[in-house]
Amino acid sequence: MHDLAFWGSIVVFLATYALIIWEKFHRMVVAMGGGILMLLLGFLTQETALKDDIDFNTIGLLTGMMILVTITRRTGVFEAVAIWSAQITKGQPLRLLALLSFITAAASALLDNVTTVLLIVPVTLTLTDKLAVNPTPFLISEIIASNIGGTATLIGDPPNIMIGSAANLDFNSFLLHLAPVSFIILAVTVGLLLLIYRKDLNVADQNREEILRLNFADQIKDSVLLKKSLWVLGITIIAFVFHGFLHLESATIALAGAILLMLVSREEPEDILLHVEWPTIFFFIGLFVLVGGLKATGVIGELAHWTITATQGDLLQTSLIVLWVSAIASAFIDNIPFVATMIPMLQEMGQLSGMSMEPLWWSLALGACLGGNGTLIGASANVIVAGIAEKNGITLYFMQYLKIAFPLMIISIIISHAYILLRYF
Repeated sequence: MHDLAFWGSIVVFLATYALIIWEKFHRMVVAMGGGILMLLLGFLTQETALKDDIDFNTIGLLTGMMILVTITRRTGVFEAVAIWSAQITKGQPLRLLALLSFITAAASALLDNVTTVLLIVPVTLTLTDKLAVNPTPFLISEIIASNIGGTATLIGDPPNIMIGSAANLDFNSFLLHLAPVSFIILAVTVGLLLLIYRKDLNVADQNREEILRLNFADQIKDSVLLKKSLWVLGITIIAFVFHGFLHLESATIALAGAILLMLVSREEPEDILLHVEWPTIFFFIGLFVLVGGLKATGVIGELAHWTITATQGDLLQTSLIVLWVSAIASAFIDNIPFVATMIPMLQEMGQLSGMSMEPLWWSLALGACLGGNGTLIGASANVIVAGIAEKNGITLYFMQYLKIAFPLMIISIIISHAYILLRYF
């Protein structure tokens, strides 16, 4: 029998989610309200929330990269890249959607998906504005591509970093085991997105001709600041790639890059901080505390325990259940605390049964990273894109996103299911 706190935390979580989906109130206010309610009702303590549940690495990474992007944007480089992309694709919106999706996926694998969307979304909004085309299909495609690309490498998505650390799996192991299936999923997904949006994206000949006449180099407003920004961004990206060797967390690197660029650019801190997406930052804090309540009352532990015991130690069944449960759970709760709970459970099961653990780790990584595509709040990148869009007067609606992304996420998990069967069994 479960106690009142167990069921109470589920009620608070579901009610918060219902309000987020309803979209009558701002999602940041709802998420923070749900998190505060978890504290007020005593489902977890403030000390536990601050110490164990709020992922300050994610918060620091977001804040640091938002500052870097804000300063870099002032140089006009995003407008220049936008015009170059439009000219490469001859201003054809479907070709452009495919190009931006592939760039987003590749960059997410090499950097991480959060950093990538912070860099690519301003470019996209500039482009769609100049072409006078609906930005929503581009933004949805980039969210999905960023999570698929992030699945391919150790540094692409936070759950992979956690799994790699717990299971002693290096960068090359992730590349060997997850990059091939990620590439297949990306190709299928982009093909389906082009099919879905083929009738929705039309550009007037006048707008296309206008953008093709522009010289992308003319868009640079401040070449001195651009050089400084690119140097600091380059150093930050190299540090991300070698963060394991440097023994530095990604938040430390992002914040160090932000402070360095503020020092060398001498931009006004008050002005820069005004452009940080604070509603997005606080939305994450609320979400972390909300999920922390489920963790503290044993709900996430129960879910993880059920996943393992339901299969009675059969490796194939366990791998496939881990894949599907991780995917569905990660679509609706942040994948970071879910993976944090699953790791010790899987380790314990491996010790008890002596079974090969490798297929389980890849199942968990594929389920958690790809499952984040399922809803607008399933992964960090999704929330960031929605936040930037909102600041630019574009609303990404929960149900609008769900109708496109959830079926595509299920297809990606079916492909992963087949991949695990063929490769490991």
